[in-house]
Amino acid sequence: MLEAILVMSLGAVVLGAALGYAAVKFRVEGDPLVEKIDAILPQTQCGQCSYPGCKPYATAIARGEAEINQCPPGGEEGIRKLADLLGREFKPLSAEHGVEKPKAVAVIDEQTCIGCTLCIQACPVDAIVGAAKQMHTIIADQCTGCELCLPPCPVDCITMEVLHETVDTWKWKYPVFPLHPAQVQS
Repeated sequence: MLEAILVMSLGAVVLGAALGYAAVKFRVEGDPLVEKIDAILPQTQCGQCSYPGCKPYATAIARGEAEINQCPPGGEEGIRKLADLLGREFKPLSAEHGVEKPKAVAVIDEQTCIGCTLCIQACPVDAIVGAAKQMHTIIADQCTGCELCLPPCPVDCITMEVLHETVDTWKWKYPVFPLHPAQVQS
């Protein structure tokens, strides 16, 4: 009995070590360009760019399959950052993908909510909590403002409230003027 336990333990240790080695040796590196592009995108996962989320859109940009101006939540600032990163020319936001709006968060009127759970199913970031036939609520810190919960709501109890800048949410739009390399005089 003791010998069987020792053999099984030794087998588990050897197999675990082999799997650990294989995970390190054969690790698949992600495309660093895709990671940089994805870091610039706003992570709303809204699908307004015609892709199911920010990562697939970043992959399409890196492959040259998508333009850099398809993300309304990223706005003009995001397009400028992508153009700088990729060395491409700035293009205004594509009108067919939407318009730039101020950052907002969804709010549910809990008195009107019928608990149909359609908004929960539509939320790509699981920012809505509630149960069937019970009122729902939004976790404001997790809501990305993608507006995907608005169309499925049968009683229109969800509204978008603009987030106003506070000291905690304010970001410096750096740099505020274009930087040019210094001219060296000989």
